[in-house]
Amino acid sequence: GCLAGPVFAAAVILNNDINIKDIKDSKKIPFQKRILLSNYIKKNSTYAVGRASVEEINKINILNASLLSMKRALNKLKLRPSIAYIDGLFVPKNMKIKCEALIKGDEKIDIIQAASIIAKVTRDRIMDKYDIIFPEYGFSSHKGYGTKKHLDILHEWKATPIHRKSFRPV
Repeated sequence: GCLAGPVFAAAVILNNDINIKDIKDSKKIPFQKRILLSNYIKKNSTYAVGRASVEEINKINILNASLLSMKRALNKLKLRPSIAYIDGLFVPKNMKIKCEALIKGDEKIDIIQAASIIAKVTRDRIMDKYDIIFPEYGFSSHKGYGTKKHLDILHEWKATPIHRKSFRPV
């Protein structure tokens, strides 16, 4: 998983006429195509993005921070869906929208896939900005994930303020 940077979630309501043929799990889409799909989804849906900071991750843990980012995304939506499908085992608490958790939902449900594409592209862009601030860490190449390169850099340079200090390798 990620060792650095905030956690993002997106909420998406797709337009009825959107072409979902190429929409799939964001982890299975090449970088450039993911950007094109994110732009396409944004133009053809109602969407919102939620974020939880590194400080929040370190304070309340990654699961609760992820749920908080989901809650923020859902609360920012301009339209209210009758139900929100959430990838995983858990749903945000105290929601005015009915939420249903779906294990491996990002492999099965087009709206979850669309949301994961927007969230991943948003996060990747933030990590590219952090790469400018902390160029020695190479965030634009590994996006904060625990790659060998990132772990080697962490060993040499130590953690930055955007590293999740509650995570073991950090």
